[in-house]
Amino acid sequence: MDWKNNIIETDAEIRELLENTKTIAVIGIKMEDYQPAFYVPQYMKSAGFSIVPVPVYYPEATEILGEKVYRQLTDVPQAIDLVNIFRRSNDVARHADDILAKKPKAVWMQSGIRNDQVAETLAKAGIKVVQDLCLMVEHRSLMR
Repeated sequence: MDWKNNIIETDAEIRELLENTKTIAVIGIKMEDYQPAFYVPQYMKSAGFSIVPVPVYYPEATEILGEKVYRQLTDVPQAIDLVNIFRRSNDVARHADDILAKKPKAVWMQSGIRNDQVAETLAKAGIKVVQDLCLMVEHRSLMR
């Protein structure tokens, strides 16, 4: 299979991805409610998804959105359907090894976040990749 088939770009592909997603790990989740890295996962939780917080900051935090915090993706005991990334584009590569080790079904880089090299690496490993789109906006648009 051509790895480029794992780069998700169409509404139909995104809808199918969301329909098959239950558990979302959020790398770079924040604690301030005015930050997209807080209110997007909050919205997804309210829409029925299970959220697993994986903050980069907040070393004192043990819970975010009422869920247990994990310091690394590989520490998460359950299977992950989707990894939602809130990091600068040039910081995404730091998480690639953990993502490859955890082997989620998909990775979603939020609006403004794009790393084609990491996307290609993940896609070649059989992981579906969305780049530079807002998970909340797409869910609201496609899943109503």
